[in-house]
Amino acid sequence: PQGDEYGQPAAAVGSGVIVDAENGYIITNHHVIAHADEIMVTLTDRRQLPATLIGSDPETDIAVLQVEADNLTAIEQGDSERMNVGDFVVAIGNPFGLGQTVTLGIVSAKGRSGLGIEGYEDFIQTDASINPGNSGGALISLSGDVIGINTAILGNQGNIGIGFAIPINMASSIMDQIIEHGSIQRGLLGINIQDLTPGLADALGLAIAEGALVARVFPDSAAHEAGVLDGDIVMSINGEPVMGASDLRNAVGLMRVGETASLEVFRNGTPMVIDAVIKARPVSAQTASFDP
Repeated sequence: PQGDEYGQPAAAVGSGVIVDAENGYIITNHHVIAHADEIMVTLTDRRQLPATLIGSDPETDIAVLQVEADNLTAIEQGDSERMNVGDFVVAIGNPFGLGQTVTLGIVSAKGRSGLGIEGYEDFIQTDASINPGNSGGALISLSGDVIGINTAILGNQGNIGIGFAIPINMASSIMDQIIEHGSIQRGLLGINIQDLTPGLADALGLAIAEGALVARVFPDSAAHEAGVLDGDIVMSINGEPVMGASDLRNAVGLMRVGETASLEVFRNGTPMVIDAVIKARPVSAQTASFDP
């Protein structure tokens, strides 16, 4: 990393996961390598390798590195959607720079969002000990497959039994785009949304109580061109249920420009399907809102 407040060189430690041994690709967190002038990777066999930053995405906190080396071993990728609350998991990382450390816990919750840690949040919560330095390391199922990338802890202190990991399905999707393009070409649907709560559903006289309520459709947006209207309730996208605003936001955030979002919408008591083609995000919308 760059120098400290006195201009002296500073170093930071974190963790990473080898996901492609042949090409030397490593997943870590964006915040682990942010502002770094030089990145060195230390393997368990004590080899130290210079790493090249392929690209990173601050909004999901994922970065992809590449090293050139023989005899690398990649971890098998699991399916984070198949993990259940109560399943045992193992966190592997480099806490406080001590070196590779393994801790055991369970999946405490899934789909955690609204924490203000990242722009797109769908965290796996675990009580496996995660401390500073674990960021970017693997959260592994007992079958040995990586199901998450350890990212954050609650508060600024050490482990208190509440840690968060990015689901590997999300991290893998971001990684593929970074490798292909060097960055994320994140598109926009063009709506403001909010959770459809039971209280709001009752006030609107609706028979459903889950989904994302469209509060506003922006002119000339993908949603506007497809026929989405203010007051529509999005119940699913591409066949995946939408329980609230964060589900829709995350799903759109992982889609590429030009892809079609098939929205199951509830309008005036009638369900319908609307197909919207994701459009490029205008410069003015890059930081204005995290709505899709």
